[in-house]
Amino acid sequence: MKNKKKRKGVINYAPRCPYCGSTTVYRSATGIYADNPDNVMLYVCKRYPVCDAYIRTQKGTAIPIGVMANGKLRALRTDAHKLFDQLYLKHYMSKNTAYAWLSSILGVPYKKAHIGLLSEIQCELVIRETKKLLSWHDSHKNNSQRRFKNYGTDANADAGC
Repeated sequence: MKNKKKRKGVINYAPRCPYCGSTTVYRSATGIYADNPDNVMLYVCKRYPVCDAYIRTQKGTAIPIGVMANGKLRALRTDAHKLFDQLYLKHYMSKNTAYAWLSSILGVPYKKAHIGLLSEIQCELVIRETKKLLSWHDSHKNNSQRRFKNYGTDANADAGC
């Protein structure tokens, strides 16, 4: 059996549209994004805008970031990402710990814990669980701030200040 040679310059990343089965076109995000100053590239369903599925690529490459998504899934991923990012932006955990937590709630390996890979139901799970975790952290933060504030007040009163 002969070994097939890889042809240089051939990119095998182009995904098929999971919604309509059509091929995708590698193109600029201009015309899809309101503004595209960074010259973002996308894989767009060939039937766009009838089928509004597309996926962004890694900057400077033709490698997709995640899997194709329609408007509803893109909105859910955006909501999930905004909430999820709060876990490390509010310093409740490190970014690595946040992704380890994401990996555990999704039941996937750490390297597969990426918002761009999530389905609608997974996004809803991440949104629900992240809201719970943020609420828990916020309530515990507020309780500890009240205890500290009250502790300082009580100490001053006891000292005759």
